[in-house]
Amino acid sequence: MKLRHLQYFQAVAQEGSFTRAAARLHMAQPPLSRQIRDLEAELGVALLERSTRTVRLTDAGRFLLEQSLQLTARLDEVIAGTRRIGRHERRWFGIGFVPSTLYGFVPELIRQLRGADPQVEVGLSEMTTLPQLEALKAGRIDMGIGRILLDDPAIARRVLMTEPLMAAVPLNHPLAHKRSLQIEDMAGQPFVLYPARPRPNYADHVMGLFRAAGYTLQVVQEANELQTAIGLVAAGLGITVVPASVQRLHREDVAHIPIAAPSFVSPVIVSYRKDDTAPFLVEALALAQQLAQKQDRRA
Repeated sequence: MKLRHLQYFQAVAQEGSFTRAAARLHMAQPPLSRQIRDLEAELGVALLERSTRTVRLTDAGRFLLEQSLQLTARLDEVIAGTRRIGRHERRWFGIGFVPSTLYGFVPELIRQLRGADPQVEVGLSEMTTLPQLEALKAGRIDMGIGRILLDDPAIARRVLMTEPLMAAVPLNHPLAHKRSLQIEDMAGQPFVLYPARPRPNYADHVMGLFRAAGYTLQVVQEANELQTAIGLVAAGLGITVVPASVQRLHREDVAHIPIAAPSFVSPVIVSYRKDDTAPFLVEALALAQQLAQKQDRRA
C-alpha cells in the first residue's frame, strides 16, 4: 500500500464523490477510480458503496478513514518537524524512557526540558533499557532513562538515584495488612512478572534479587506493561514487585508494602553516547541529576 492510495481514498471519502475528489487532487477521474479499486483489491474488502451520483463508506471504509487520518496527521507533524530541523530552525533531542520512571522525577524533567530552549524539539520514546542502547548508538535518541546496567563501550551510564522496591499485592490478600514483608513472605506467592520482553530488563533484575536470597519465583503470568501487571495483581492472579514511586497510582484495589530487605532496590540510570558533548545534553544530565536527588531526599 502506498501513501498516495490513502490520500486518494481520504479525498473520495471526504468529498463523497469521485468527481469532486478528482478535482481536489488535480487529476482525472478514471485513474483515481483505478487507484481506489487497486486499494480495495490489495486489502481484499470493499471500502466504498458506489452509485451513479455519490459514494458511501462501508464499515471497513469508515474504519480505514478514521485510522488513516490519524496516521497522515502524525506524518504531517513528522514532515513539518523534519523540515524545521533540516532548515536549522529547531534541533532535535530524543529521550527514551522505561515506563516505571514516569512515576518519579522524569515527568518534571521532560516538562522543564521542553521549555528550556525554543530552538530544541524534545522527542519522547517509550522503550526498555536494551532498545535504548541500540537507539542511542543509531542516533534515534540522545538520552536514555532506564533501570538496568548494561555494558557498551560506546555508551556512558550514570546512576541518578536508587529507589526502594515494594510489594504490590491484592487488597484482600492475607499479606495486604502487614507493615512490611520479608523475602520469604513473597517467594512462595504466585508472581506476576514484567516486562516480559525484550530481555534483559527489569524482570531479570527482580528475579536476580530473589535468586541472590536463595529463592526462585513462582511466575504465573507475564506482562509487558507495568499498568497491566498491576491490573493482574488487582485481579488476584498474584503479587509483583514495583518501584516505590509507583504508589502514586493510588489504586484502591492494590496494597503497596515495604520490603524489609536492603538489597531490594532499583537504580534509575541515565545513558548517553560517550562522544556526545552537546550543550543541551550537558544541561539535561545536570537537570536529571538535580531532580533525582530531590526525589531521593523526599523518599
